[in-house]
Formats: sequence, C-alpha cells, structure tokens
Amino acid sequence: MQVGDKFPDFILPDENGEMFDSRMLNGIRYILYFYPKDNTSGCTKEAIAFNDVYTKLMIRNVPVIGVNADSAGSHTKFREKYGLKFKLLTDKEHDLMKQIDVWGIKSAGKEGIIRSTFIIGKDGKVEACWYKVKVDGHVETVYDTLKSLMQ
Repeated sequence: MQVGDKFPDFILPDENGEMFDSRMLNGIRYILYFYPKDNTSGCTKEAIAFNDVYTKLMIRNVPVIGVNADSAGSHTKFREKYGLKFKLLTDKEHDLMKQIDVWGIKSAGKEGIIRSTFIIGKDGKVEACWYKVKVDGHVETVYDTLKSLMQ
C-alpha cells in the first residue's frame, strides 16, 4: 500500500469477538496500526502512546484501531491491563496483513507482522503510511501528519 491507494475493505473480529466491518468507517478518516503481539514491550509502548493521544484524535473524529493475530481474549486482557480505549482487531489468518504487505519476512529472517501504520482518508484511500515502524516517537509523527492533513 502506498499513499493514494484504495485501502481494502475488511471484516475482522474485535476484542469482544464481534465482527468489525471497515465499511462502517466510510466517510471517516481513521488510523489503522499493525503490531506484532499484545503485552510485549514495544507493542505495549506503542499502544499506550496511541491511548495517550486518543482524546485528541476523537475530538477530530479520527478513531484509531490496532490489528494483530492475537485472540479476542488476549486483546481484552491487553485493553483492560493498560486501559486502552480503542478497538483491537484479530487477523488470525493474516489475510488483510498479506493483502497490504504487513505480513512478511522480518529483520530476524522469520515471517511475521511488520509493524506498520496507515492513515485512511474519508474516501477510503491511504493518506499516509509507515512500514517497519520504530516505536519511539512514532505516534507523535502520526499525530503531526494527521494535523497537517486536516489543515
């Protein structure tokens, strides 16, 4: 996926096991981020950083959603443990991840989730994307990019 590409529609289970249909977001700009694993140090740090800007995002009507292959139960525990306010979706079969090139060979040579973030515009097109994200300072970069897109 690159800036200007149409982001594919998807239906994935959320932390409650309920199906989340991305078409519910038609006409709404949103942030979708992909992370390797609940309750690991980098993923926790990234989730907390997104949670810290959650109110600022929602004032701008920009939801943030996290995605990985962990179970709904794992997501529920992760959300509760850190007070996360946003949805966490499960792509257990990696279908969406493969479609948008966030499932692949990682630096250690193993297959897995490549930490990535997308800002999806109201028209469903990618407005900004980051692959192979380094956690430190990333959420601030995403937020600053979002603010510039909204001017």
